[in-house]
Amino acid sequence: MAKKIIWTKRANHKFNTIIQYLEEEWGEQVTRNFVKRVYSILDLISDQPDIGTLEHPEKRIRGFLLTRHNRLFYRVTENEIILLNFFDTRSGPRRKAF
Repeated sequence: MAKKIIWTKRANHKFNTIIQYLEEEWGEQVTRNFVKRVYSILDLISDQPDIGTLEHPEKRIRGFLLTRHNRLFYRVTENEIILLNFFDTRSGPRRKAF
């Protein structure tokens, strides 16, 4: 059974920032492809929540590589998947902010 997707304020803000950047720098088609990819991956995660790599076992935080430059962090609960943050992989691993 598919779990409900919950967006945190941080995840929503970062997603909108990425969309704005892509639209300004790369155009509408690239932006549209990115949005389609994100939502298709969210559908996949909703059906198979354990598909992402376990990033922080104690907090049950998982990560999923969306593109070469963007990674999604999320937490799985009993009935929901909470999107925590979108992370720019070019920033370096020490800056990971769940």
